[in-house]
Amino acid sequence: MIILFNKPFNVLSQFTDNNIQSHERNNLSNYISISNVYPAGRLDKDSEGLLILTDQGYLQSRISDPKYKMEKTYWVQVEGIVNEGSLEKLSTGVMLKDGMTSKAKVRKINQPEQLWSRIPPIRERKSIPVQWLEIIISEGRNRQVRRMTASVGHPTLRLIRAKIGEWKLNNLKSGSYEVI
Repeated sequence: MIILFNKPFNVLSQFTDNNIQSHERNNLSNYISISNVYPAGRLDKDSEGLLILTDQGYLQSRISDPKYKMEKTYWVQVEGIVNEGSLEKLSTGVMLKDGMTSKAKVRKINQPEQLWSRIPPIRERKSIPVQWLEIIISEGRNRQVRRMTASVGHPTLRLIRAKIGEWKLNNLKSGSYEVI
């Protein structure tokens, strides 16, 4: 079984919250009542978009293990207008505290048409414009895309995973899932 889930902002990518002090955080159990499925990879609680859940251990490993280099596509809203030099740096790899990133496919995009409202909305500053990027990576370090954009001077304001391998978010509403 494969479940495509559009994970909302501020939801943990797990079925339980092990943090005793914050017993009120939303997690997958608030949205998915199907038993014996597990997330294939993670998506930070402050990121949104496609999360795949499955009951197939092999598939879970194939999606989440970096050795398979499965591409993941992100829509990223960043602060400021990104110049060609920054696009080139992101594409060829940037140095992070845990080493150089692999090459990425990066391009400017318009705000995605099927974008849903985020609750709460992102902070907006009248004097600082924003830019949307599509970033495709095949590795998956902790908060990698956010760290990459910050390293070139464009902090991420909103991060949405739109695609994992062949699976796409399509028009799945935030907080909804489909079994395929």
